[in-house]
Amino acid sequence: TLLSRLPGMDLKQDAQGFSSPSSLKPNQVSETSLYGVPIVSLVIDGKERLCLAQISNTLLKNYSYNEIHNRRVALGITCVQCTPVQLELLRRAGAMPISSRRCGMITKREAERLCKSFLGAHSPPKLPENFAFDVSHECAWGCRGSFIPARYNSSRAKCIKCTFCSMYFSPNKFIFHSHRTPESKYLQPDAANFNSWRRHLKLTEKVPSEDINHAWEDVKAMFNGGSRKRTLPMNGGSGIYPVIPV
Repeated sequence: TLLSRLPGMDLKQDAQGFSSPSSLKPNQVSETSLYGVPIVSLVIDGKERLCLAQISNTLLKNYSYNEIHNRRVALGITCVQCTPVQLELLRRAGAMPISSRRCGMITKREAERLCKSFLGAHSPPKLPENFAFDVSHECAWGCRGSFIPARYNSSRAKCIKCTFCSMYFSPNKFIFHSHRTPESKYLQPDAANFNSWRRHLKLTEKVPSEDINHAWEDVKAMFNGGSRKRTLPMNGGSGIYPVIPV
């Protein structure tokens, strides 16, 4: 076929996960399974990324562009835009229509987080008892505190204990709480926004472990503007994909 003759167009079903980094080739096109749906991936800058447009048109087809865009931004997921050559590879792989002019790509981990925020339940990640994230923000004079996942049972839960005054705050209130210290610099805070804490609240540890970082991403995905579970029509028009609990 035409695809098999194109460089980097060896489409392989990867049900178990992505290839090891050492085996990835630039512009290599593959296929992986996300919530049981095959999604085309492409190697960009040494990372295997999934086609966001294809995810939007399949798994998230019942949600609007604005809903998906706003949720992606709130989760801190950044799209990498394809070059014209990469876009052509995606067109020929069937991930994008011929008329498409651009396509954003995200990692599989980011795709799982995005889909989970729409399709999955608000189940907290499994963490050790009495575990807390050491977090900080730089809004106003800045502040530092302990984010306690066990207390985060709603968007307004007072789950962050301030390191300086020991008072408890909800995440979206904590970023407007600050203490002036000799080394702090004033930074004008954003206007109050339900999702803005996800941009401003950071893990204090400079290089957190992968497990801690993933757990923090999962916590941030909870109560993110509501989750509407819906059934997903199959391409053939018969039957449905079940919503997979997470």
